[in-house]
Amino acid sequence: MSAADDTTPDRGTEETVPGRGAEGVPGRAAGDTEGPGDAPWGEVAPEAARRLLVAAVEAFAERGYHATTTRDIASRAGMSPAALYIHYKTKEELLHRISSLGHTRALQVLSAAAERDGTPGERLADAVASFVRWHAGRHDTARVVQYELDALAPEHRTEIVALRRRSDAVVRGIIHDGVESGEFDVPDVPGTTLAVLSLCIDVARWFNVNGRRTPDEVGALYADLVLRMVSAKR
Repeated sequence: MSAADDTTPDRGTEETVPGRGAEGVPGRAAGDTEGPGDAPWGEVAPEAARRLLVAAVEAFAERGYHATTTRDIASRAGMSPAALYIHYKTKEELLHRISSLGHTRALQVLSAAAERDGTPGERLADAVASFVRWHAGRHDTARVVQYELDALAPEHRTEIVALRRRSDAVVRGIIHDGVESGEFDVPDVPGTTLAVLSLCIDVARWFNVNGRRTPDEVGALYADLVLRMVSAKR
């Protein structure tokens, strides 16, 4: 997901979608949800590294990357500052790890929907609903992943932008299929792709677990809105 090719929102460009904020607990960021059998950050080992990563998500989202110190992160994880450097050389390495894992998971969510059987309209609705559920259910993590890109080192930012472009390509491909089949009426596929992804990503900025809608309900709402946007024949 990247605006580097003017197709997906990316902080630091005119397509920026502002927002930041979160909270979390060791082992699972508050409000985070995954699919059945998925454990948030389960791929991070050992346990100490996982605790530090979750603490960093909490701190970065609450205070912002630049206002957070390694001492803040270690304290939230119940560890000494020296212990952090055993697992992560720098604060930026922690952010990169969070961003890489988060963008990879988001890409997996979109790809699974795109590869399912069904019409372009069904696949687009599934992709949007799934993507929105991820940004709502894991809104704490998503806020850091989507809105702290400028804090990454240049080489790491390049890597993450490539992942964002792959996500963009998945959604663009579905919309293109719908146009080719005559199901969608979309004169500007890249621009519409940007609009769809921006709509989904912004959920991470405003979603409130105490609000009146669940992640599933927001996902269904946005899927319907996007189908109207592309004039899908339903």
